[in-house]
Amino acid sequence: MTATETSTHRSAEIERKTLETEVRVTLDLDGSGHARFETGVPFLEHMLDQIARHGLIDLEVQATGDLHIDAHHTVEDVGITLGQALAAALGDKAGIRRYGHAYVPLDEALSRVVIDLSGRPMLTYEVPYTRALIGGFDVDLLREFFQGLVNHAAMTLQIDNLRGINAHHQAETVFKAFGRALRMAVEPDPRMAGITPSTKGHL
Repeated sequence: MTATETSTHRSAEIERKTLETEVRVTLDLDGSGHARFETGVPFLEHMLDQIARHGLIDLEVQATGDLHIDAHHTVEDVGITLGQALAAALGDKAGIRRYGHAYVPLDEALSRVVIDLSGRPMLTYEVPYTRALIGGFDVDLLREFFQGLVNHAAMTLQIDNLRGINAHHQAETVFKAFGRALRMAVEPDPRMAGITPSTKGHL
């Protein structure tokens, strides 16, 4: 596990190995949206690309897992490792905005995501998908991805799909909104001048 944190460059590389998966995540919070993925789960990669591009995060994810069973362990462990990388890159969170929010539409679908980099893991996830599979991808795994991310990034995350008919559109608006909200939350706040954004003095 390696992490770099300076006033202008916040990055991390995290590797996670279990009996079920091997995952490596490299990210740069001050990037330009560059993305590269090798996970064996194409729909997950499509969603990760939304986070990178709309969050302006350079993100690389390599994962191998027991896909002969299903994608559950791979998707969950990518979320866990991404959460660990976010936590490492953010460090003590001094000088960031801390809170972020976004509404994102895609045709008939609309989602809202609100983030607090609070140090307290909490996920509220209200996404009533209109079908169980997108292609061959089980939409239940998207909640597992976010739960793993939240637990290990120690963030409060509220996700609401407000409307939608097409399940692909529902998922894509969630991930685009997450990327936009994350971009806002991790952004340095010049008025904070390196101060931790909490009355406790610690996040």
